[in-house]
Amino acid sequence: MWLKNLTLLNFKNYNSADLIFSNSVTAFVGNNGAGKTNLLDAIHYLCLCKSYFNPIDSQQIKAGEELFLVQGDFVRDEKPEKISCGLKKNQKKSFKRNKKEYDKLADHIGLFPVVMISPYDINLIMDGSEERRRFVDNVISQTDSRYLDELITYNKHLLNRNALLKQVAATRTLDVALLQILDEQLVKSGNIIFEKRKQFLHNFIPFFDKHYQFLTNNAEQVSLSYQSQLNEQNFETLLANAIEKDRLLERTTVGIHKDELQFEIAGMPMKKFGSQGQQKSFLIALKLAQYSYLQKFKNFKPLLLLDDIFDKLDQNRIHKLMEMVSHHDFGQIFITDTDKQRVAKVFEQIAIDVDLFDVSEGSVNHA
Repeated sequence: MWLKNLTLLNFKNYNSADLIFSNSVTAFVGNNGAGKTNLLDAIHYLCLCKSYFNPIDSQQIKAGEELFLVQGDFVRDEKPEKISCGLKKNQKKSFKRNKKEYDKLADHIGLFPVVMISPYDINLIMDGSEERRRFVDNVISQTDSRYLDELITYNKHLLNRNALLKQVAATRTLDVALLQILDEQLVKSGNIIFEKRKQFLHNFIPFFDKHYQFLTNNAEQVSLSYQSQLNEQNFETLLANAIEKDRLLERTTVGIHKDELQFEIAGMPMKKFGSQGQQKSFLIALKLAQYSYLQKFKNFKPLLLLDDIFDKLDQNRIHKLMEMVSHHDFGQIFITDTDKQRVAKVFEQIAIDVDLFDVSEGSVNHA
């Protein structure tokens, strides 16, 4: 699978852009703030129906304009696929495949898998558990279309149960029959999600271990583990035991919405005890494991988007990452960087052609 071209209209800082790509390595080079990352984000939109950096679609429209359009032609299984995403202010987002609009955006997820590596990924380590659950959900959703539906269903049941708990606090009466129905619905979806997450981590962790040890030359011992209350007790028992606490706090305090990925180095939390270099290696290994996982379960290579990565890594990690690229472990790659000569030199050293585009204040031209 690869992306042949990309067309933008009023997207972020671009009035318009029309780009044609090779199926190997493409690099967008230019100063900070020129719009390099926005091009990667446009590709992410076409693959996953949303921005990697900002969940609010309307904020992707260029200032002073009324709409944006992102369009691209993919080749998948040697067949052309035209994907387009458009949004007018105060209207619903339009997402089309071969000019036919989707009934559900979830139906598009996984058709064109993508992995982004960005400086913003540090949030996976430093922020709360929601970021790490989102990472897991994103990867599974690209290989299992039913998973996303189940997640949406679970969150709907969770909202309903929390609404009932707030009502109980206000009226001081509990509709036991309704609570039982909501619990049954929550348990059904929660158990499915739990089993899928558990199976995912079982398959994912060996990829992560392999990439981390390669990047660091086996320098230290790190671990990635899945923490869930459902590992300790079944969901029905958890809900029953927590009902008094739930009533007091007016929200559901147990369930898969409390799941956590635990990142450790030498048995200690990576967040507190990992150096900047160790944290960067951990994040890159995490994303490369995502790539390997998607490739295995989709049976083709996803797109790989590397945002400002050469500027944030030391030479050893750059060398290791490029060593993987030179072994053809990856398919089509898009890179952003501030230094054209650095990009050219890195790929010259591994004898891989790179297609360069100059980016300057919202305009992009073939170098």
